[in-house]
Amino acid sequence: MKKLFVLSAFVIMTMGIYAQEAVKGYQFTVVKENPITSVKNQGNSGTCWCFSGLGFLESEVLRLGKGEHDLSEMYIVRRNYADKAEKYVRVGGNLNFAQGGSFADVIETLNEYGVVPNDAYTGLNYGETGHKHGEVEAGLAGYVKGINENKNKRISPVWTKGLNGILDAYFGEIPQNFEYQGKSYTPQSFRQSLGLDANNYVSITSFTHHPFYAPFALEVADNWRWAFSYNLPIDEMMQVFDNAINNGYTVAWASDVSEVGFTRNGLAVIPDEDAPENVGSDQAHWLGLSQNERNTRLRAKIEEGPVKEKAITQEMRQIAFDNQETTDDHGMQIYGIAKDQAGNKYYIVKNSWGEAGAYKGIWYASEAFVKYKTISIVVNKNALPKDIAKKLGLK
Repeated sequence: MKKLFVLSAFVIMTMGIYAQEAVKGYQFTVVKENPITSVKNQGNSGTCWCFSGLGFLESEVLRLGKGEHDLSEMYIVRRNYADKAEKYVRVGGNLNFAQGGSFADVIETLNEYGVVPNDAYTGLNYGETGHKHGEVEAGLAGYVKGINENKNKRISPVWTKGLNGILDAYFGEIPQNFEYQGKSYTPQSFRQSLGLDANNYVSITSFTHHPFYAPFALEVADNWRWAFSYNLPIDEMMQVFDNAINNGYTVAWASDVSEVGFTRNGLAVIPDEDAPENVGSDQAHWLGLSQNERNTRLRAKIEEGPVKEKAITQEMRQIAFDNQETTDDHGMQIYGIAKDQAGNKYYIVKNSWGEAGAYKGIWYASEAFVKYKTISIVVNKNALPKDIAKKLGLK
């Protein structure tokens, strides 16, 4: 196991060296970096929440000295599809039934369902080498919608057997026992062997439409479990990021990646469209451009090197959320802090799009981007600053 840990550290280190040369306009220096497992690829599936959630847990296992393990995303996806379908029917179809989910689908099911290694459950029973969920989602959605129509005026007690038949056909039957590295496990005993416990984790957010220092259910469609997050002022939420990373923990990060500043080349920034250094000297010409033309110019400017970014406030976050400009559209894992050549602070992000972008699946998200576009995060409770944990009643 020690060799695997050293290999992970080596992979991370070499990616950092490569990153300094990947985009001509940027030179990143790592300030703090915590161990992660290899970059995965969610393929054509809306399961980023599971890839990032399990990536976070895999780093927890590394931190606990339990070695490197590749946990099965599709085991968690399959279990959650069943839970989601049952809830969909129970609430009369008034629930978002789709591929998306939240970190609660990984964390809140952890103790009940356990985890399994990818070697024991790939979830690829349908003739593909990568994850493609368009067909299975359509089949499941049609099935649960048909059940919900209640044509017999009474829902059959066996409808879940049909549901599980579809799930088993595509993903495989749920393993009750499996062999792994010379030992026999159940999903629950494997979780216990890795030292994972759902009670060790907490979800954090930052919005003003609910009281601070109290939990509430985030009003996003993929929070179909109606899971609670603790609400912190934005500056205190950012303290949680830094305290976690600087003390050896990583962060499961739910964010919006629809901004022009989230490039497909491994960068995420919030450029200030009004800053002269970003728009050039001809302000009148800039104002006459369409938004698409502005975005094209901003993308080119971002690639040239560090740009002037917006100063993010709590009010700006709230307005973007209320206007649905900030939506819960992607989950990733933050595991480090870096600075560019101008001294600007970035968070180092593990994505789940395979080796995409200039940094082979790693992104550098500016402090402004993270401050503005974070929907919620999950951290180990011990990663919270003591004063913040006390305010939340967690100490």
